[in-house]
Amino acid sequence: MNEAQIITMLWAVGIVAEAMTGALAAGRRQMDLFGVVMVGCATAIGGGTVRDMLIGNYPLVWVANVEYLVAIAAAALLTVAIAPVMRYLSRLFLAIDALGLAVFSVIGAQKTLALGLDPLVAIVMGVVTGVFGGIIRDIFCQEIPLVFRKELYAIISLLTAGLYVVLDHFHVDTGLSLVVCLSLGFLFRMLAIRRHWTMPTFNYQEPAH
Repeated sequence: MNEAQIITMLWAVGIVAEAMTGALAAGRRQMDLFGVVMVGCATAIGGGTVRDMLIGNYPLVWVANVEYLVAIAAAALLTVAIAPVMRYLSRLFLAIDALGLAVFSVIGAQKTLALGLDPLVAIVMGVVTGVFGGIIRDIFCQEIPLVFRKELYAIISLLTAGLYVVLDHFHVDTGLSLVVCLSLGFLFRMLAIRRHWTMPTFNYQEPAH
């Protein structure tokens, strides 16, 4: 199995897991099955869709490969069926989400560089790919997006994408770059969860009159 096949497999696992987390978020808001599927799809492919629209990379992945869309919708509906046991899988989903964040961030940077765009744009598109699905999910569910709260999430996507771009600039072997970036991105996210690392917050209140 070559690097492209490995990254595609990890991406597929990531979008299915994201679809399921999106479905659970919809369930917490008591949405109907259409809402569950919509939120699941938006969570899974929202970041990649926004990225490709911004950089003009057509056709969109799920348009060219409609089977991905079917798999995402099926995963969202499966979540409804197995919802009672999902609480026992929370740690597994945290780990898959951490890996998915690293994978999506690298893929976003990788695809942007392949189009010959500026490295800084590639880093931004890595972050867009990594976090925008979650932003769309939280907006649909009327919550402040996770990436705008204290958790170390977007910054990990930024560092992972940035590291990949730096390694690419110095012509490091692609396979080695993938291993390094995915490993460090995953470990950083898991450590942030375990040790409750957070970003500083800005709390501005209007002075009382």
